[in-house]
Amino acid sequence: MDELLATLKAAAETTRLRLLALCAHGELTVTELTQILGQSQPRVSRHLKLLCDAGLLDRFREGTFAFYRLAERGASAELARVLVDAIPSDDPTLTLDLERLEAIKRARSEAAASYFRENAARWHEIRSLHVPEREVEEALLRLIPADGIGDLLDIGTGTGRMLEVLGPRARRAVGVDQSREMLSIARTKLEDTALRHCHVRQADMYQLPFPSGSFDAAVVHQVLHFAEAPADLLAEAARVLRPGGLLLVVDFAPHALETLRAEHAHRRLGFSDAEVASWCRLSGLECDAVVHLPGDPLTVSIWPAVRAAKGAPQVHPSILSISGAQS
Repeated sequence: MDELLATLKAAAETTRLRLLALCAHGELTVTELTQILGQSQPRVSRHLKLLCDAGLLDRFREGTFAFYRLAERGASAELARVLVDAIPSDDPTLTLDLERLEAIKRARSEAAASYFRENAARWHEIRSLHVPEREVEEALLRLIPADGIGDLLDIGTGTGRMLEVLGPRARRAVGVDQSREMLSIARTKLEDTALRHCHVRQADMYQLPFPSGSFDAAVVHQVLHFAEAPADLLAEAARVLRPGGLLLVVDFAPHALETLRAEHAHRRLGFSDAEVASWCRLSGLECDAVVHLPGDPLTVSIWPAVRAAKGAPQVHPSILSISGAQS
């Protein structure tokens, strides 16, 4: 009872309740929260510390950035979601906070979309700056069944490289992306190949235009670090997989190259195995052995996961309100 009362006291303050509501909509930095609340950074940081100490928020650091999100585990995490759900949806303070949050997200999305437009023509070159792409592609092919797969989905296809690499192993392959410039290049490249069973279409990676259980395999290649809500992206990927379907997530292991945020629009600086495994489990996926490909200075990780044979994916507790750009 004492622990419960302490947790309730931590949330029983206007600014802290506003912070809980905002962090239920995604991972946010102190700077972003300060902009929304219109309060000083030291004041906001003190409130965030109290919420983290009470187990209502999770905090994780990447380089010089610290991100906050609604806690995902434990009794306090359940209480955090109850408190957020109890806030009236028409509360004027919350409404204004969410409007400011959406303005920040729009600005981030526009900046990312501009980056992708400007760099579409040299996208393959950029993705190879820090990574031995041939080694990554060979590792992915080793994870695909030797006798091939049926329907393949490439989420955040960019210029369609994964369709070129994995398409020959699939009966049908679809690549989705929001960037028209990227898709234009992908279509041109596919037309120059014999991969007539591969095509691309414009789509939101958080709201894929396919029925549940439509694909035998899906790949998310170097997309997660651009995502506003990585857990929701993986949940949507799991939704469109058939029972027994394979998900291959490729991204960087944790690193501290801040230049990738400033120069290449990265939202996150890599992901730990435990973090990705947790998101996969929440989405009804059973994780397999992780493949680590050390590079200089970055390490690429491949996280394979299989959709459980029975049961639907769980709904991730975060509140999806995303319109982020994709690679």
